[in-house]
Order: sequence, then C-alpha cells, then structure tokens
Amino acid sequence: MLLGEYSHSIDDKGRIILPAKFREELGDSFIATKGLEKCIFVYPKAEWSNIETKLKELPLAKAEARAFVRFFFAGAAEIECDKQGRMLLPGTLREYAALSKDVVVIGVLNRIELWDKDAWEAYNADTSQAVTEIAEQLADLGI
Repeated sequence: MLLGEYSHSIDDKGRIILPAKFREELGDSFIATKGLEKCIFVYPKAEWSNIETKLKELPLAKAEARAFVRFFFAGAAEIECDKQGRMLLPGTLREYAALSKDVVVIGVLNRIELWDKDAWEAYNADTSQAVTEIAEQLADLGI
C-alpha cells in the first residue's frame, strides 16, 4: 500500500527522487500518466494492468468513455528510476501538472500522485473545508 506525503524538488533535467519505500512498491518500471486535478498519477505495472482491463470494458460508443481513455492513455509513459532513485518525467507530463521546482509526492493506496507544491497546498485548503461533507457522502455508500 502506498502511503505518506513527501516534499522533493525537480532537478534541471526533469528528474524527481522517489522515496525508497515507494520505489520498492513500484518495482523496476512503472507507469506515469496525467491524473485528475492537474497532478500526475504513477501506478505499479500490476495496478496499471487492472486499470487497463476495466477501461477496455467501457462502451466505445460513449463519447465520455472515449475522451477519458484518450486523456488517460495518451499521456502515459513507462518510467524507470536510475541508481540514485530518480525518475525522469516526460516534459508533457511536467507541463500538464505545472511541475517546476517544488513537488509533493503522495501515496494514495494503489498509486502515487505528483503535485506542484503550490497546487497541492491550494487543493488541501479547498478540500479541508469539505472533508466532513465528503465523509458523510461516503458513509451513504457504506464506507
């Protein structure tokens, strides 16, 4: 399970150090793609395979399904860490998430998310106000 929040920086070449416990869970190579809320989602290959299976089942006739699959897969890239534990993110992903210098790396159960530090702080400020309401809605779903 991927948990925790870590602050890191992107170097001039677009590399980010991943925490060692995240690297252990991700394995030798993993998948990074455009996430929701303008962050980057990073998945272990086994989890990516599960997502592929589910998204293949979406109806091709629905425009929303096609749009989401395009969004999710077109920006995806297979990534490996170097010997220093750094991952090199493609420029398109860095641009999408507006990653420039300070990055927050968070574990979210089955994936890692990479956020621009300012965007993460703004997201937390906005969401913290609604957490109680969100929890009540999830309780209605049995969670």
